[in-house]
This record gives sequence, structure tokens and C-alpha cells, in this order.
Amino acid sequence: MRRKPAVARKGGPGPATRGEHKGLHQKLNFVGTISREYDDRFARQGAKIGDTLKVRLPNQYAVRNGPALATQDTSESSVDLKVQTQKGVDLNFTSVDLTMSLDDFSDRVLEPAMSVLAASIEADAMTMYQDVANQVNSQGSAATFQKVLQGRKILVDNLAPLGGRTANLNTQDNMDLVDALKGLFNDSDAVAKQYREGYMGRTAGFDFMENTLWPSHLRGGGAGYTTNTLPAALPPGPNPVNAITVATGTGTLAKGDVLTIAGVMRVHPETKASTGVQQQFVVTQAFAGGAGVVQISPPIITTGPQQTVTLATTNAASPITVAGTANTAHGLSMLYHKSAFAFATADLVMPRGVDFSARQTFDGISMRIVRQYDINSDRFPCRLDVLYGYRTLRPQLACRLACN
Repeated sequence: MRRKPAVARKGGPGPATRGEHKGLHQKLNFVGTISREYDDRFARQGAKIGDTLKVRLPNQYAVRNGPALATQDTSESSVDLKVQTQKGVDLNFTSVDLTMSLDDFSDRVLEPAMSVLAASIEADAMTMYQDVANQVNSQGSAATFQKVLQGRKILVDNLAPLGGRTANLNTQDNMDLVDALKGLFNDSDAVAKQYREGYMGRTAGFDFMENTLWPSHLRGGGAGYTTNTLPAALPPGPNPVNAITVATGTGTLAKGDVLTIAGVMRVHPETKASTGVQQQFVVTQAFAGGAGVVQISPPIITTGPQQTVTLATTNAASPITVAGTANTAHGLSMLYHKSAFAFATADLVMPRGVDFSARQTFDGISMRIVRQYDINSDRFPCRLDVLYGYRTLRPQLACRLACN
């Protein structure tokens, strides 16, 4: 059920804030389909927690075989969700501007301003793709429904819940797929929603969205890399290893590059049995090239409840394969469950002693507008602000679609 907007105003009429906030809401079909459950924890009167919230991740345990008791500690893990980013649009208009009709003023001034702000927020949140290691590789080729199903398999293998899945496509991937999928969409009553929010339909367990803001990824020039001798280069045990030492190779590795290591296999999240599929890793910090240490995610954990991989027993260096073509950009779309990512906004303080101020919360987006009067120029400087933050919570529940 849609939450009734909560409005705080001071010193002026309120319909303007409703109009511009409507424009903001309709343009956020990525942040609108990821977790928003943490909004109420930030900057609420009487319950302030600061700008950081620790989000607990699900606990994992090992299974005992046989009747002998084998106790284990509960090792809780969490990630920090920080609401620290403030973006806004600043306006300046005359008293004559304010005498125009509300509809005209909203169309000419507020709607364009909020469109720019919305696009900036959405594009910023989309940089979370760099945290995701899972990727269906089809660089240089058109997106196909088979590639979407491969991504679906990755999400299923990582135990993504059946509900709340979204296929958020860039415009090229959508163009490639729409003809193949048009007979499969079973949401024929959603035509109006499709035109308003980029919603294309539902099939294969995904709500399909189209979004113009997905960035392309420019792969680094790295080639010929190998690890140090396995398994010595990746010490076994329950402690996570977030870096690998490379012995040979040339060229840069860009943040967001996806790679695999020969002999390092993904395990089932619960049984910890090898899947026989190479684990994909994402580079978390740009690497200049040559011998050195490459920062990666997910962490390499070879035993215990948090185990992520199994290692080959051979005592030999393992070649590293970087997905894509060196120094070449490719398109990105994202398949994900909503709990893979989180986005939150906070209520900015309402200033006193101004000509007009208002704050409205609508579907979780908290925005403030403040207007002051400049007697020297007969102008009304005005600022529109949003305070927000985002964080990748469970990257294994997302998969990049790398095509074109």
C-alpha cells in the first residue's frame, strides 16, 4: 500500500513541493527496486543514529556429522550504510516568476531541476555495479534471452529469493531483447506504468525495467597474469583473503574488472560442496600492473561456515583470466534481488528565518526546498536538496549482464 506523504512546511504554499517531488519519484527505477527498509533509521526526530548504520548480514553455520557435540561460535558480520552524500539544484528567480501559474512554474522550472537531480542520484547509486563479481560475459555481442537465463541461474545458485527480482536493462540491451520477450510478458495491464517508470513487463521471474543511466565499463589492459603458487598463495582456513599476489603479467586492472583464477571453484552457499564452476572475482581497487597485490571481492575463504571457494591441490601458479577485451568498454545491465543493494535518505533539518521552506517524504525519498528573499535584487534564491547514501549488502544476489 502506498504510504501517505508526510509533509513539513513553513512560510509558504505547499503544492510546489508535491509537484517537483512527483517528478523525482518517477525517475528512480533502480533505487526504487532495491532495499529501502533503512530509511526510517536515519535523522528521525527523537531517534537520531548519526550518519552510519551497521546492517547485519545473515549468520552462517557449519553442520556436524555424527553424535559428538561440536559447538561453534556465532560470528556475526555487518556492513556500514552511510548517509553522507548531499546533492541539490540551486535556482534563482524573480518575484515576477512567482506570479506565474503553478502549473507553468512547475513545468518550466521545477520539473527540469528535479529531473537533473534524480538522474544524478540514480547514476551515482549505479556505481555499485563495481561491487558485483557475478557476470554473464557477452562483450561485443547482442543481449539474448539465453544470457538473461544464465544470469538467473547465477542468482538461483546463490539462493536469491524468488520474489523481488529485477532485470534492469540499458537501452541497447532492452532493444536487443524486446522483440524476443514481447510474447512472454504476462503483465498486459501495466501499459501506463511502462511509460511512466520504464517498466517493460515480467517474465522468467524478473520485473524488466529499462534505464538510460547504466554506465559502460572500461576494462583495464591487464593480460597474462598468474598467481603465486597455489595453494600457498591463498592460505587455507576460515579467515577471509581479500587480495591475491600476482607474479607475472602486464597492464592495468580497473576497478570493476571481473576475473577468474584457475583451480578456484565456487561452492554451494549451504553445503559448501564445489559447484565445479570457477568463482568470479571483482577488482575492488585499480591495479597499476606488473607483479604485486590485487584487491578482490568476494573474499577467498576455504573452510568454515563462511567458505566461498575450494582450491586446486596442485602446487603450481594459476593463470588469471580477465573478462572482456583489454582497454575496451562494454555495456552493462543488472539482474538483482532487491536485498543485494540498499539505498536510504534522511530528513535534512528545516531552517528558520527564511521566506519559505518545505520537506516532503514520498515513497522513501526525503527532499527539502528552501527559499530566501534578496531585497537588493528582488530575487528569490532557492535550493533543492536530498541527503542520501547507498551500499552493496549482498553482492552475490546480483549479476552483471555484459553485452555489446
